[in-house]
Amino acid sequence: MRRRRRGAAGIGWWLFAFAAAALVGAAWWLLSDVLTVDTLRIHRHGLAAWVDGNVALAAVAYVALYAAAAAMAIPCGVILSVLGGFVFGVGLGAPLAVASATLGAALLFVAARAVLGPRAAERLGEPAARIAEGLRRDAMPYMLAMRFSPFIPFFLVNLVPAVTGVPLRSFVIATFLGVIPAVTIYSLAGAGLGVLLDTGQAVTARSLVTSEVAAGLCGLAVLALASVPVRRWALGRAGRIPGGQVPGGRIARRR
Repeated sequence: MRRRRRGAAGIGWWLFAFAAAALVGAAWWLLSDVLTVDTLRIHRHGLAAWVDGNVALAAVAYVALYAAAAAMAIPCGVILSVLGGFVFGVGLGAPLAVASATLGAALLFVAARAVLGPRAAERLGEPAARIAEGLRRDAMPYMLAMRFSPFIPFFLVNLVPAVTGVPLRSFVIATFLGVIPAVTIYSLAGAGLGVLLDTGQAVTARSLVTSEVAAGLCGLAVLALASVPVRRWALGRAGRIPGGQVPGGRIARRR
């Protein structure tokens, strides 16, 4: 019976992965030549004029585009955050980008959980079950660390919690807080992009992710991870640890 469950989980994983890869590949093929800094360079004056006359409509279109891209796991979050700062300014562009990224991530999370199940990872074996248990126990710091890290793909941070039983509420809160630093940095870069374009310098979305930016985001990820042992130490000092246990392996009585 257990083997059948693992086999079914494996088939579900492969089908979902194949469908997701096909969708992402098709969408990225269609958008890769559109969502570039060169496109902004060519159309920036017309785009700026249209946005100035249709701010509300432009904001709705931007949120829809960004959320759809995030939900379909298209790796264009950097350029879309830059675009938000470029056309709206950082004051409006950053909040719109944060809301869009959070919405798109939640949509992918819900879709993955509906297809694969909230405990799909546990059916892949004992190591995966232990990882899932740890992620559920300390969901917030682990989620924040993954969101802060510039090296972990955005879509992967959406899928892993979906199949390890992380609550949707914790996922949404951690995503909202976790994308704020990077999105704000890229929105600031977008707000100043016009000056660079006027100088004729060659600019790409990748060139905006400097080593200093990456180091700063990694520092935030380390701080988030450091809170895990600190939290467990504090709970141990209080006589309990996550999961309702107390030192010595006994189950704490709930009052």
